Amino acid sequence: MKFARSRKEDPEINLIPMIDVLLVIIIFLMLTTTYSKFSELQVNLPRADAQKPPERSNEINVVVSASGQYLLQRRPVQFRNVQGLAEDLRLAGAGMKDPVVVINADNNATHQSVIRIMDASRQAGFGQVVFAVEQATN
Repeated sequence: MKFARSRKEDPEINLIPMIDVLLVIIIFLMLTTTYSKFSELQVNLPRADAQKPPERSNEINVVVSASGQYLLQRRPVQFRNVQGLAEDLRLAGAGMKDPVVVINADNNATHQSVIRIMDASRQAGFGQVVFAVEQATN
């Protein structure tokens, strides 16, 4: 008994359905992908300008050194007594509107020298007395 052999057909690869599936996948990915919109933030960075601070016209600067010497408006003043210092302050503040006495004392200056300036300012009639401080750096 001889069975008839059937003739084998050549395998056929159909590319059209595969391309259709790939196109559907690409369309699906395009529709579901979220696009990121980058927002911008304008940042103004600080600039280092080395400008000298303006001199205030209504300040009377009094400096006390560690040795007890007084400088009034950058000129040395001989300390005789509190009344004499008050007179010097009055002369320095003549013509100023509401003058402010700025006390800049050395770290090693005595407490009494600062009290003398404050008392002289009171006697001269100046109600505003401030202290200049040095900022500590770390």
